[in-house]
Amino acid sequence: MLIKPLYAMLLGGALLASQAQADDTIRIGVSQPLTGSVAASGTYVTNGARLAVEHINGKGGVLGKPLELIIEDNKSNPREAVNTAEKLILRDKVPVMMGAWGSTFTLATMPKLEEYGVPMVVETASSSKVTTSGNPWVFRISPTSMMEAQAFAKQLSSFAPAIKKVDFLSVNNDWGLGAAGAFKEVLEGKGIKVGRSEIIAPDATDLSAQLAALKNSGSDTIIVTSGVEQLTLAIRQAAEQGIKQRLVTTGGSFPEPLVKNPGPKGYVSTHLLFFSPWTADQSIHPDIARTYMDAWEAKGYPFPGLTEGFRGYDAILTIAEAIRVAGKAEPEAIRDALWKVKLAGVNGDIAFHKEGPEGRESGQNTPNIYIIQLQDGEVSAL
Repeated sequence: MLIKPLYAMLLGGALLASQAQADDTIRIGVSQPLTGSVAASGTYVTNGARLAVEHINGKGGVLGKPLELIIEDNKSNPREAVNTAEKLILRDKVPVMMGAWGSTFTLATMPKLEEYGVPMVVETASSSKVTTSGNPWVFRISPTSMMEAQAFAKQLSSFAPAIKKVDFLSVNNDWGLGAAGAFKEVLEGKGIKVGRSEIIAPDATDLSAQLAALKNSGSDTIIVTSGVEQLTLAIRQAAEQGIKQRLVTTGGSFPEPLVKNPGPKGYVSTHLLFFSPWTADQSIHPDIARTYMDAWEAKGYPFPGLTEGFRGYDAILTIAEAIRVAGKAEPEAIRDALWKVKLAGVNGDIAFHKEGPEGRESGQNTPNIYIIQLQDGEVSAL
């Protein structure tokens, strides 16, 4: 007869102990793709977030408490992204989140932020819909695809031979299709012709058919949007097929396997990045970039992963500053404080302007964008 009351006492004690532990830290929820088609990128971002927490806690934490990351794997899947958000909010009681890498995962998560009233700092997603759909709990530090396209257009004169006609190879989701649309609009406005568009499934492991369709299209450039794994595959298979067009990748992902194991000798690819560790001394805040890079190196993480790990690092710096400004780790207070954040990060200065319907605006930062080239395992600024 004493079994149920004893079980209830033990369960209650465990819950109280868990709550007491939570009260000793400030929890930040993290939703990233740690498995699935873009797991490499999600892992880099998560590792960057971990480094930021170590850096902040090493200086005493925030409001006298250490930060604690509660990390959930959204498995490169929008449905799982929704599930992870609910776990973090309802089970773990996080007052703020970072996530969710891809635009499709982030857009799927956003209704839950509004339903439960929890802010999220978006570190990667680039679809314009993230900040124009009218969700006042969303604050994005990454650039939109339109920002990226406009930055690319400013550098058109740097390309020789000149870009006159482009094709697109895009992952079939909100990110890939949105990027293709933005680049088409901007480049057509510059008098550049747009040719074929090929799409690829997010989990595709062979792009040879799409590349073959683009090989003799008459374009001089193929703009590719996808994660690390498919970018690497696209460049390798394009070289194998003898495709002569220039390959330009978007979205800030970098085909890091090609540094240690380059493609055919002499093959050049161009990449739009939001942090370039190869030219870190030219960044807006080189001292902050160096602190981040030194911590990354100390962990033994792969050097090219710095190009995405900074997203998690800057996102956690942003959240920590918002909590400091708010003076308490409560969702609404953190949301209000995010509008007041003015912060120096690895990518540059972080502050939010309003985007979206009046009265329901989301926050959007204006990040920096860099263009680099990769040839024979060597990286150089354009």
